[in-house]
Amino acid sequence: MPQPWIRSGRGRRGALALLAAAAAALVLAGCGNGPTRGERGLKPLVLTTFTVLADMTRQVAGDRVEVASITRPGTEIHGYEPTPGDLKRAAGADLVLENGLDLERWFEQFIDRAEADRATLSDGVTTIPIRGASEYAGKPNPHAWMSTANAEIYIDNIRKALTELDPEGRDEYARRAVDYKSRIRKVGEEVRRDLADLPRAQRALVTCEGAFSYLARDLDLEERYLWPVNADQQGTPRQVADLITFVRDREVPAIFCETTVSDKSQRQVAREAGSRLGGNLYVDSLSKPDGPVPSYLDLLRVDVETIARGLKGDAR
Repeated sequence: MPQPWIRSGRGRRGALALLAAAAAALVLAGCGNGPTRGERGLKPLVLTTFTVLADMTRQVAGDRVEVASITRPGTEIHGYEPTPGDLKRAAGADLVLENGLDLERWFEQFIDRAEADRATLSDGVTTIPIRGASEYAGKPNPHAWMSTANAEIYIDNIRKALTELDPEGRDEYARRAVDYKSRIRKVGEEVRRDLADLPRAQRALVTCEGAFSYLARDLDLEERYLWPVNADQQGTPRQVADLITFVRDREVPAIFCETTVSDKSQRQVAREAGSRLGGNLYVDSLSKPDGPVPSYLDLLRVDVETIARGLKGDAR
């Protein structure tokens, strides 16, 4: 019987939804590029909502299941619109893993086309509320995976979901989860050392999106940003003016923006505050395998190296 934290597609939506999913699969049979179960060698198919979660899941799953991300490398996930190909893959999935915390606003519409069970990987995380006066104020910041302590909770939830899907793999999933959590913990120690000698006056992390609350907390950095989530993707005159004042008053040597959004507003902040752009940071999306951040652990390392260089005055 599925555990309470796994939502069953069949049990939740009933016969009507099953018919709708089957109809959608037939209609979309000629669309998209999703593999059939035969093409997959009858391995269970696990879909994740974005690439970071896919990498985490592969580390725990090994070769026992096929793992695919709905969104592709470099995709901005907040306002993503599923394609017919995505819907076809959903119709053939055995399990769908989401971040939750209202990150994937498109997800409910997407999952209604699938029979797959689903699990929310942020379950059990102690969240940080979004601050400020926007419509998001007080809601949980959804980027919880940016803390290595939280990432360990994600891994536990992945292990539970995979074990529910494939009980025969219980021991392998448990072993791989323990190993991966150990590697995550090691990277967490590494990135904290990178900023250990940064003076208090320089410990300010200024970004486009407020996606670094958990990382900033772990690294003892004061966080400021233009907008709370990338559903906005454009700084208002007030947001820009307030950030310029903060950067100028604190003499922040470098500010940053994420790879999936425009840095136009942040360039204005840097120019008018006498700072500079210290580089791009990765949050919601990994790069392609031959890119700078092909894995979650690479993402953490590259982000903190970029932040350290910028705040220590080494980035030009």
